[in-house]
Amino acid sequence: IAGAQSAAQELGCEGTELDVTDKDAVKRCVEDFAQSQGVLDYIFNNAGILVVGDAKDMSYEDWNNVISINLMGVVNGIFAAYPIMIQQGHGHIVNTGSLAGLLPSPTAVPYCASKFGVVGLTQSLRAEARRYGVKVSAICPGFISTPMADNSKFVGGMDRKKSNDSVKFVGGYITPDELARRALKGVSRNQELIVIPTKIRLLASFLRRLPELGTLFTNLMASGMKSA
Repeated sequence: IAGAQSAAQELGCEGTELDVTDKDAVKRCVEDFAQSQGVLDYIFNNAGILVVGDAKDMSYEDWNNVISINLMGVVNGIFAAYPIMIQQGHGHIVNTGSLAGLLPSPTAVPYCASKFGVVGLTQSLRAEARRYGVKVSAICPGFISTPMADNSKFVGGMDRKKSNDSVKFVGGYITPDELARRALKGVSRNQELIVIPTKIRLLASFLRRLPELGTLFTNLMASGMKSA
């Protein structure tokens, strides 16, 4: 919270603490902002958490927490912002997906499920929202060096070293600043899926076109994490 408030001050904007799983609180926050500013141009649905390990070692609470924040948090943001944007005839909804929303992600099954949901939601709503003048995009990054990576929960023998080894397997981390620059460029171009960085975009495109290689790739990732 302190970090978010510090960032808000640095950017010259206001910050507020918000539980994205509380749909009523999200709705109030978005409506209050739109009323105070007279317009709602953008909403960035960005909150997320990660639990790392085999699905068999995860509790129901792990599944519920990941999906409630990563997927339903996006739903709650859309539920609050979309009617306002329809009424004003414009706006841009930007949801944070992931490479894990484009390709299978061993040892992060709930996270992968939530991010596939975000990507599918984005693509479906984009087609529907166009008629109202509302744009919808999803940012799908690879691995970003943010506190989420440091604060992930590990279960069933998975640990930070094994997780970092898997990150190296697909090219390592990029910085939040680099992500922000590229993401905003994609938003300005109204791209449907903003896949960052370029090597991740090429990898995802290549593997989605060749499912057999995609399966091989994910199996190699899983094997690497198990043996790390």
